[in-house]
Amino acid sequence: MAQYLTEAIILAVRNWGEADKMVTLLSRDHGKIIAIAYGCRRPKNRLAGAIQVFSQVELALMSGHGIETIKQCELKQSFRKIREDLQAMAYAAFANELVVEFCPDRQPEPYVYDLLVQVLTTITCRNPRLVALAAAWQLLALVGYQAQYDHCVICGQPLSQDAFFDSEKGGGVCKACKQQDLPEMSERARRFLDQLLYLDWEQPPSFTVSGAVLLQSEKILTGYITCLLGKPLKSLEFIKQVSV
Repeated sequence: MAQYLTEAIILAVRNWGEADKMVTLLSRDHGKIIAIAYGCRRPKNRLAGAIQVFSQVELALMSGHGIETIKQCELKQSFRKIREDLQAMAYAAFANELVVEFCPDRQPEPYVYDLLVQVLTTITCRNPRLVALAAAWQLLALVGYQAQYDHCVICGQPLSQDAFFDSEKGGGVCKACKQQDLPEMSERARRFLDQLLYLDWEQPPSFTVSGAVLLQSEKILTGYITCLLGKPLKSLEFIKQVSV
């Protein structure tokens, strides 16, 4: 078995056995990795302080049969403020879960990794709801599921007015082609989605959005994700709980 070093974001952690933790990581160089941190739940274990969800870490991993072993872990960024803010934590968990669901194991995703670092950096200093929406649309585009909403996915005509969104077809549908009950996608919502998709994380602009457009955009996004995965995301329930 070979040992190697990598930088990673901790996406998820769960207890394993009597004193261990199963850790899901996103490595910039090696993609999504499942690893075991043996003895991590013991108070004096040297890994205990760094193995926390959202943390950016430098790891020494030992290759195994499908599951790696964490031999060393050095904290690079803790993103502690996320864990101190329930709303930020809920939306950051949403971003993490998207990465878990859409990124295959062992496939390097450097652009997804960089996006997630930007999201975790931004989510406590800007509106976490908007940050999570932008993260989701950009992530879907990076992994090959960018929705098409500038033209009708049925007839191909440009969408210049209010339209609808068909999750199964992955895009907008004009009024003439609508043959079933579909969520509305207004012209303002399409402009808003463009703002999110092309958001510059280094210099995020200040923009306002109406409640109606925000709700419409979220409905389109969650419906599309549920259709792609065949199930709802668990983090959506967490978001509902903290938003009450």
